[in-house]
Amino acid sequence: MRDLAPLFPEFSNQDPPIAEIWLTGASCRLATGPFAGHELGEAWRQMPTEWKGTRCAADDQISLLVKFLFPGEKPSIQVHPGDDYAAKHEAARGGRGKTEMWHVLAAKPGAELLVNLLPGVTPESFRRAIDDGTLEPLISRIPVGPGDSVFVPPGTVHTIGAGIMLCEIMEQSDITYRVYDYKRKGPDGRERPLHVRQALDVINFGEQLGEKVRPVRHAWRGLTVDYIAACRYFATERWDFSSRIGGVTSPGSFELIVFLSGAGQIESGQQKQPYSRMQLWFLPASLGAYQIEPAEPTVALHTSVPDLDDYCRRLADLGIPSEEWSRIIHL
Repeated sequence: MRDLAPLFPEFSNQDPPIAEIWLTGASCRLATGPFAGHELGEAWRQMPTEWKGTRCAADDQISLLVKFLFPGEKPSIQVHPGDDYAAKHEAARGGRGKTEMWHVLAAKPGAELLVNLLPGVTPESFRRAIDDGTLEPLISRIPVGPGDSVFVPPGTVHTIGAGIMLCEIMEQSDITYRVYDYKRKGPDGRERPLHVRQALDVINFGEQLGEKVRPVRHAWRGLTVDYIAACRYFATERWDFSSRIGGVTSPGSFELIVFLSGAGQIESGQQKQPYSRMQLWFLPASLGAYQIEPAEPTVALHTSVPDLDDYCRRLADLGIPSEEWSRIIHL
């Protein structure tokens, strides 16, 4: 599924086809506000702490990377390092590991994500499977459809099946260790390099922690929220609403809203800006109160860098039982 027409009609039938779109990459340009026309990387360096948030002020890039993925075929089987390994071995590439989550936007019948090793896989059997080209049977398959989400911590072996469109939210890192690439060749006619040594250093061969998420749902004043996943790097929710809603930003972190469907306007003070589907909006931490007035039913993903203790307290204050909200918290 690499036809972008359902989501981006203006980019359909590209040659070569587009595999992913970065929404918060350094070269992405802001469309509105005082940094309109500036690349995000440049704008981030100029933003005051009040915009970034106190938890994000020290980051040299925006703290969260958000992408749309459209793989026409399976990407490589891969794994990402955690922060400690990246800081020690990948300082030249930013020194940050990668914790990520996927939210399925569209999927063909029978679509699957491959996440987690099956029980009994060892470093030795894993290495033999790479050499033999039999790695896929060692990885758990997760059937998915539109609206499903999967949490992928560092050290988790994974790949994306064909026929799926995803929104990916992660730490601001692009460190990936490929362990198997189906012997595909690049434009130079050579197979892409693998990173087996590094991968074996970081792969979790014990308890597997990747999972298909069971969101916690809460409806309040015309807004239905699915709390998807929260960790020290991001807390992500899915919002579904047809009438006016409001929110208040926190001094600790900027907020990102990815509008998956719908249209309307965002209001703050005397300012009003129209939004439409497949847009990402950056809300400064110092913005304060804002409202979203939909002109048509709207679905959005909301994410920020949380204080996990505060986030848990907020879920508890909503009356959600701890045995429910605890399943989306990843410490």
